Amino acid sequence: MYIQPAAELIKKHEGLRLKPYKCTAGKLTIGYGRNLEDNGISAYEAEQMLFNDIQKCYTDLVKLSCWNKLDEARKAVLLDMCYNIGIARLKTFKKMLAALEVGAYNRAAKEMENSVWHKQVKARAIELEEIMKKGAL
Repeated sequence: MYIQPAAELIKKHEGLRLKPYKCTAGKLTIGYGRNLEDNGISAYEAEQMLFNDIQKCYTDLVKLSCWNKLDEARKAVLLDMCYNIGIARLKTFKKMLAALEVGAYNRAAKEMENSVWHKQVKARAIELEEIMKKGAL
């Protein structure tokens, strides 16, 4: 089949760039010369990227001592937060994590509310804080 040899040629000529860059035509590009400005990505590719990013967050979050004490809804909250702000910034929510450690979910939600993050994402934070309190999606 001719697709594999063509793919090898494209890889050789384009090279792999894992972060966006401007190509010689000035277009925002990624991967093996994928023109993001003109072609974008497909819904399938967006779903794959989301899944991969959630998996990375999960790998980071399972290391938290409170993780196994949480129900599915509260784990979803932490996954959403980690996806949004990254594990390093999530770990700065020390009082929230301490509250989760002892099952003080209202206090954890209050710590979320009393953060700069809350002011930045507003409606998202309010929804996640309610899920944290109730333990239901």
